[in-house]
Amino acid sequence: MTPTPGPDPDPASVSSLGPGPGPGPAAAALSAVEIAAAVRSRTLHAVDVVAEALERIERADPALSAFIEVWGEDALRRAGEVDARVVAGERLPLAGVPIGVKGRRGLRTAGPLLAAGCVPVGATSVPGPGTPWQTWGLGRYGRTVNPWRHDRTPGGSSAGSAAAVAAGLVPLATGSDGAGSVRIPAAWCGVIGLKAGNGRLPSTDRTGLMAPGVLARCVADAAAYWSVVSGEEADADRPPGSGGYGSLAGPADRSPYDSLTGPTDRSPYDSLAGPPGPGPFDSLAGPPDPAPHNKADRPDVPTAVWSPDLGFDAPDPDVVAVAHAAAVRLAEAGAVRLVRPRTPLRLDDPAPAWLALRSPGAASASASAPADPDIHRLRAANDDRLADLFTEIRLLLTPTAPTPPHGHAGPGDRYSTALTWAFNLSGHPAISIPAGFGPDGCPVGLQLVAAHGAESLLLAVAGAAEKHIGPWPIVSAI
Repeated sequence: MTPTPGPDPDPASVSSLGPGPGPGPAAAALSAVEIAAAVRSRTLHAVDVVAEALERIERADPALSAFIEVWGEDALRRAGEVDARVVAGERLPLAGVPIGVKGRRGLRTAGPLLAAGCVPVGATSVPGPGTPWQTWGLGRYGRTVNPWRHDRTPGGSSAGSAAAVAAGLVPLATGSDGAGSVRIPAAWCGVIGLKAGNGRLPSTDRTGLMAPGVLARCVADAAAYWSVVSGEEADADRPPGSGGYGSLAGPADRSPYDSLTGPTDRSPYDSLAGPPGPGPFDSLAGPPDPAPHNKADRPDVPTAVWSPDLGFDAPDPDVVAVAHAAAVRLAEAGAVRLVRPRTPLRLDDPAPAWLALRSPGAASASASAPADPDIHRLRAANDDRLADLFTEIRLLLTPTAPTPPHGHAGPGDRYSTALTWAFNLSGHPAISIPAGFGPDGCPVGLQLVAAHGAESLLLAVAGAAEKHIGPWPIVSAI
């Protein structure tokens, strides 16, 4: 069932563009939520919004190569149908929002979004044949480039979706995440990337590793996507505490880390300074936080644990520094309270289990009961450690990817998925939010992971991050 949108804002607040034949240049800066509100109020017409998106794509895509196909005539037809539905009185949550869908088969899973009023304008790029690594895309003009640095990949496999959203071609694009394929491109392109918990939404992946997701420039748009596809309320403007998640009414009652006092005076995008307090590879081992760990006695602000490496990886120090600094600022803003777990989190490297499930012939084995007993033990051990962690705290914070975006020749012998695919195996929901920029000028992501079924908590905390350490910069390819 498609959720009913709440009251629209005053049309004047979104219609400085005024009525007229088209939305004008400012429409490119509107979020999906703002577009939908303007179309519902008939301040804007879906046909005009979609026509402008198609014009942006035609101007920018020869350089970006974010799309495999662009469906101009079909998109304008669908937009006209949305305008007719609005005139007929339908309250469409995402009325007239132009979206990209991942790959040529993306429309097969976009039904709820189309029912909510979205207009698919094209299929976004995915990796082409010939490489074992999937952190790239092949569009209609060649390899998809990172909008921040064209000599770098945008990540993948939702490569074109991330590039198109980051460059402002569309406000929303769908993705799918089997090892980090939404979160990694979100991190490397400086946008929001939500991976739903495995099993929460329909998926055709027989291994159970793949989960649907979305790429967006702002958290409210990701929350609107989640409300539509899940049927659950998700308000990015709601503090993490409302509805049982704590409160941001005031600052946390203590320093975000035992060794950190006072606010930082650095810009959230100062990527050259290392994180204050503990070193970038301090996994926060030590005595447990003195705060009670019983859920009923926990303070209002959601508790979180920082892990730079999940106990097994060796991420790039510059990436860790940027992500860690963002986590600290999130705590200083009162959005989370960083604590030390009773037992430091040390997962086993999930690579053998993931690769075994994806190997030829593995699809016939159940994802929950792989044939190899060693693989089963590895998954079970990691699942137990994560279950123990989430009985103590609400969130796990890590860098999204262990490295900066690599060049178009490939990642070498590094797994870009090292910090993400553990949560495809465990099934936990996760989101990547912009953390800042590395010394190479490319964005870095901060990954937030929550307990099963806690997508709304991820969105609430991400919304608080956007409010307190954002707004996050965007790049224009036009």
